[in-house]
Amino acid sequence: MRVETQLPLGKVDPGLRPADTTVDMRTFGRQAELVERLGFDGLALTETKEDPIVALAVAAERTERIRLSTAVVIAFPRSPTAVALSAWTMSRLSGGRFTLGLGTQVKGHIERRYGVRWSAPGPWIKEYVQAVRAVWRTWQEGVPLDHHGEHYDLTLMNPLFDPGPIEHPDIPVHLAAVRPGMARIGGEVADGVRPHPICTRAYLEEVLRPAVDRGAAAAGRDPGAIEVVASPLIVTAPTERELEARVSDVRARISFYASTRTYRPVFAHHGWDDIAEELSTLSRAQRWAEMERLVSDEMVETIAVVGTHDRIAERVWRRYQGVCSAVEFSLPVNGPADEERMTAEVAAVRRGF
Repeated sequence: MRVETQLPLGKVDPGLRPADTTVDMRTFGRQAELVERLGFDGLALTETKEDPIVALAVAAERTERIRLSTAVVIAFPRSPTAVALSAWTMSRLSGGRFTLGLGTQVKGHIERRYGVRWSAPGPWIKEYVQAVRAVWRTWQEGVPLDHHGEHYDLTLMNPLFDPGPIEHPDIPVHLAAVRPGMARIGGEVADGVRPHPICTRAYLEEVLRPAVDRGAAAAGRDPGAIEVVASPLIVTAPTERELEARVSDVRARISFYASTRTYRPVFAHHGWDDIAEELSTLSRAQRWAEMERLVSDEMVETIAVVGTHDRIAERVWRRYQGVCSAVEFSLPVNGPADEERMTAEVAAVRRGF
């Protein structure tokens, strides 16, 4: 199993309140060097508080081996041609180590945060990937740009705007997924699927992975060639007492996700419909402080991976082995002893227990 991480190492963002640690762009290059030195296979960055492509460009300059992935960048507010160019540039800069992870986001954010008209996300993202690849094909093979779909008609590529072929043109595309329809589309047109952090082992095995396989089979592709990259909510601390204090952060994060209808299938799969509906009501009323108390210990244990530092690596591996090909994982690193421990834990997750 490949092991990736996000920065800061070991962070848990509660979502409903400020996180204890945030990405420091002034030291991002040095942090990326540390990720590579610790033996990770990849560094991923999600579009929340930083632009992931800009940040990963910094990391590309400071690393030589690790894969650099947007996990994810939001597609719909951006032209597929603009994203194609960013990815093309990143592939050249990184020597072919870049993976373009795309996400759709929910309707409210697309309309009210990005100011873009909403449309059914499944057909839209499928065409989006096809449009990006049409642009790449024009640049690499010199064929006319000729993509026509419901959302995009792309036919113009003047020499001034054509960067031409590159050494590593086969840029992997991953799609974020929480519902089976999106997972199926990932199997049809993408190189990998990145399940949402709330996706439990049971949901992955019984819903998402079969959907990926169906999509790949329908498109005449090998289902085993589609990567599935887990990005779990991890709760860890040196001792059991300290662990209890950290659980509050992930409990708040789960309550935030449960209040969003797009993520409801995971909660419904486990019989938590009523709790999710109550959390939606509290969210609409902006009663954020009351939401966390509705998330039970069972929900935390099922959705998140919880354990002290000496147990968390094995628990992460056991949660995802056999169903995912890669996993995001890290612990806080604040000195040489932590670096030594993290190096050993990464190696342990990769080889298995």
